[in-house]
Amino acid sequence: MTAVREAVSDGRYGRSEDQRADRKLKITGAVLGAALLGVIVWIGIDYVGGQGISAEVIKSKVVSDDRVEAHLEIRKDRDAGGYCTLRSLSEDGNEVARKDFRFDQPSDRIDEVVSLRTTARATAVELMGCTADGGASR
Repeated sequence: MTAVREAVSDGRYGRSEDQRADRKLKITGAVLGAALLGVIVWIGIDYVGGQGISAEVIKSKVVSDDRVEAHLEIRKDRDAGGYCTLRSLSEDGNEVARKDFRFDQPSDRIDEVVSLRTTARATAVELMGCTADGGASR
């Protein structure tokens, strides 16, 4: 004779251990997912709110073998001050100039043409980044 084991009635004895474990895992996953989403939102808000000065090179022009001009557009808070670093590259990719330009004007948008003196003929101007007086950089 073989013994036949009958299944236990689900409604009579409550949830099985597997069902309880699944529910705990789902709750833990939801809590961790919400925490991760909160961290991502916090980092995003900090990044966007922490931008002190942002800038871009609109255009650049090689004026001579030892000079380059760049049209720089800076966006910042009206009362903020800081500086932007530009560098100039030669045809072979070597750096031929680097200079910091300070911006303290009481304006939230500044268009300015700046000049870099180079050690050799330049072919490109690159914005390295900008830093606000408080330390926020971009």
